[in-house]
Amino acid sequence: MFLKGAAEVLSASTLVYMLIGSIAGIIAAAIPGFTVTMAIVLTLPLTFTMEPLQGIAVMLSVYVGGYTGGLISAALLGIPGTPSSVATTFDAFPMSRNGEPGRALSIGVWASFFGTMISTAVLVVAAPPLAIFAVKLGPWEYFSLIVFALSIVASLVGNSLQRGLIAALIGLAISTIGTDPILGRPRFDFNLEVLAAGLPFLVVLIGIFAISQLASEVEDAVAIRKGEKLASGDIDFKTWQVMREVIARPVNLIRSSVVGVLIGALPGAGGSIANLVAYDQAKRASKTPDQFGKGITDGVVASESGNSATAGGGLIPLIALGIPGSAVDAILMASLMVHGISVGPRLIMDNADLVYGMFIAMAVSSLMMLVVCIFSMRTFLRVAEVPKWVIVPIVLVCCVVGAFALNNRVTDLYLLGAVGLLGYALRALDYPLAPLVLGVILGPIAETNLRRALMTDGDWTLFVTRPVSLVFLLAGIASVAWAIRNHRKRKAGNTNEKEPLR
Repeated sequence: MFLKGAAEVLSASTLVYMLIGSIAGIIAAAIPGFTVTMAIVLTLPLTFTMEPLQGIAVMLSVYVGGYTGGLISAALLGIPGTPSSVATTFDAFPMSRNGEPGRALSIGVWASFFGTMISTAVLVVAAPPLAIFAVKLGPWEYFSLIVFALSIVASLVGNSLQRGLIAALIGLAISTIGTDPILGRPRFDFNLEVLAAGLPFLVVLIGIFAISQLASEVEDAVAIRKGEKLASGDIDFKTWQVMREVIARPVNLIRSSVVGVLIGALPGAGGSIANLVAYDQAKRASKTPDQFGKGITDGVVASESGNSATAGGGLIPLIALGIPGSAVDAILMASLMVHGISVGPRLIMDNADLVYGMFIAMAVSSLMMLVVCIFSMRTFLRVAEVPKWVIVPIVLVCCVVGAFALNNRVTDLYLLGAVGLLGYALRALDYPLAPLVLGVILGPIAETNLRRALMTDGDWTLFVTRPVSLVFLLAGIASVAWAIRNHRKRKAGNTNEKEPLR
């Protein structure tokens, strides 16, 4: 069965289609506003005439390429190409601004490659037990998991704890606008048609990061007239030297990949959470946490390996139990069903060659992504040499098109402008943007699971009497305490440094 699946994946026609899919996924994710899900949806109709395994292999190549493509705009423009690349901007973009755009991209690509390969290995070995564990989690555990994820805010607040918490609260408030997720009733829309459907996360992401970043770039009109480059530095990089630099951090690489696998295996989580959690864990474990956010290698490795590892993690519940872990996995599941393949616990027994073929396709897709990125790296890096007056309007158009393409609503463009102005104002006032985005991502998930838990059983003590839920809550408390301690320690250190100057 393994050889049969390998023979089909490694056929010449399948490899060519997968190569095209990998390139398409990288390009689509590199454009701000175009998500991996969009790329997969566009690919699905093209696979209907293919054999089941061939079609799945092509979509997996788009999937893997998409998780890496978001790195390109995150590193060179400071704008995450996809939600799963938010944390990548924290260190990859400063690294580019410090004159090392080639190194920033290369580190991210290698980290993505190793993260995908590690997740594929875990997928092959541990799919059944991990899937069973994930399915046993109820709304109590999911809410506690999100509370733990929200505790990351405490370590992403920057120099001011108060400003960071305010930004997080703004994000949570934005997530409540629109339709009630349980009752389906409008709320906090103030009878304004533009707010009736709420603020789509993608619109908030583009507005907060992209529009505010572009506004900051055009603020200095003199610099634009002089044609100042958006990023500068040597675009040359030594591929194998960077690979050794990534491998030299095995603990960070493996830990971040495992975080991505575990979060990917939880239905509804995904790369947008995994990259932030992996980044947070790397920062906590680092001996130099103050260097995070200034262009440190560990930050890029953690984010990119964490988000890429969710690709393999998301397939765990899909293959073992027929439960999609994310929107992309749901599309893969739909593709199998279109070809008459029943997805569920008997998938491995009834279609072993297909499952083994998917394992091989994941590894091959990761290798293709690596090769494509290495050979096209210098082309991508030319973005760093484009003058502001050229790149700013092009990126702005891409952002507008991406925001409109999400729901085909003109009102989303009004919201994009409003959120962009909000992001620019917060950036000017030195408010961190990461906590706001984290609040927008996790707010709806936390609310939905909290209300489901209470609707299932009104006993709130279940949140602390169910063992897994209690572990997540205690981890959240410990996370906040650790961050506050470090914040006070850093503040005290800064005060001591200033004293001799008085």
